[in-house]
Amino acid sequence: MNATSFEGAPDQGRDAEASAAPGRVVLLTTSHRVAPGLLSWPAWRALRDADRVLCADGAHPQLPYLREAGIAVEQGVPSAQELVDACAGGRTVVVVATGEGEPQLTDGLARLAGSGRVRMPELELLPASYDLPGSRLLDLVQVMDRIRAECPWSSRQTHKGLAKYGIEEAYELVEAIEAGDREELREELGDVLLQVVFHARIAEEDPDAPFSIDDVAGGIVAKLIHRHPHVFGDETATTPEEVKEHWLRTKAIEKRRTSVTEGVPLGQPGLALAAKLSSRVRSAGLVVPLPQGEGIGYELLALAVHAEAEGVDPEAALRAAARAYRDAVRAAEGLGPETAETEPEAGEPGPGAGGLGSEA
Repeated sequence: MNATSFEGAPDQGRDAEASAAPGRVVLLTTSHRVAPGLLSWPAWRALRDADRVLCADGAHPQLPYLREAGIAVEQGVPSAQELVDACAGGRTVVVVATGEGEPQLTDGLARLAGSGRVRMPELELLPASYDLPGSRLLDLVQVMDRIRAECPWSSRQTHKGLAKYGIEEAYELVEAIEAGDREELREELGDVLLQVVFHARIAEEDPDAPFSIDDVAGGIVAKLIHRHPHVFGDETATTPEEVKEHWLRTKAIEKRRTSVTEGVPLGQPGLALAAKLSSRVRSAGLVVPLPQGEGIGYELLALAVHAEAEGVDPEAALRAAARAYRDAVRAAEGLGPETAETEPEAGEPGPGAGGLGSEA
C-alpha cells in the first residue's frame, strides 16, 4: 500500500482551526486468550467513532467480528509520518494491533515526537480485552500440545515413564516450601503443574478411555464444590474442624469405602504412611492398639503415630533433623552449607525436558 493511500486531507468545509487540529491515534490491543469479538465498550465506541480503522494483519482473528459489526477495516499500517498526516484535521485513526503490538510503528511515532519538529496527534493505548485470572494456563496447554507433537523426547513419553518425575517434583516442591524460598517455590509449582498438563495431554491419545485437561479441571471443580457445602450450599462452618467434618462426610459418601484404610497409598514413605493411617483411625473414632513386635520398624511406627497425634508431621520433622545432620557432616569436613545444585544423573533427559526431573 503506497503512502498516498493514507493521506487524510480535511474536508473542504472545515474551518482553518479544525484543519490544523492534530487528531488522534488509538492503538487498540486485544488478548488472544479472550474469544474474538469480546471487546470492551470503550473499544467498540472508539472503533465506531473512528474516521479510519487499520490493521496490518489480514488474518487477525478480530477482523470478521469487526466487519460483522459494520466496522470498515483497511488492511495495512502506514509509516509513522503517514499516520500523523492521516490524522490531520482532527481525524481519529484506530490501529488494531497485531500480537507483536506494532513496535515499528510505535518506535517511529516516538522518534517523531522526540524530534520536536512535528505536531503530534494525541496518542492513546486502548486495551480492548484483558486476560482473565488463569488465562496463561491456556498458553501452557497450547505449548504442551506443540511439544507433544514435535519434540522427539516428549512425543514418546508415557504415564508410566513420567511417574518418577512426578515424585521428584513433589519432593522438590516440599523442599522449596520448607526452605522458605519464594522464587524456588514459584518455579517448583510450575514444574508440578507441568506434570499435570503433560499427563493430561498423553491421556488424550488413549484409544479406549481418553480424557483431556478440561476433564481433569472439570472433575476437581465439581469435587471442590461438592465438598464445600458451607461455601457453595446451605451448610454452615465457622471453624476449620467443622470444615474438615464436612469434607470427610461428603468424601465418605462419594467413595463409599468399607475401610478407613482404602485410598491410602502404600507406596508413600514409611513415616508418612504410618501418620496417614493414624490420622484415618483417629478421625474415624476407632481404637486400634498398635501391633507389638521386635525391631526398629515397630518403634518407628509408634513414634510416627505419637507425632501425628501431637500434630507433628513425622516426615517433615525427620527431614529437618536430617538437614541438621547434613550440615553437621559438612562442618566436620570443613565445608560450608550446601548451595551447589546436584549434577544431572547419567541417562536423564537433557536441556529441553524442563521440569521433568531433578536437574530441571
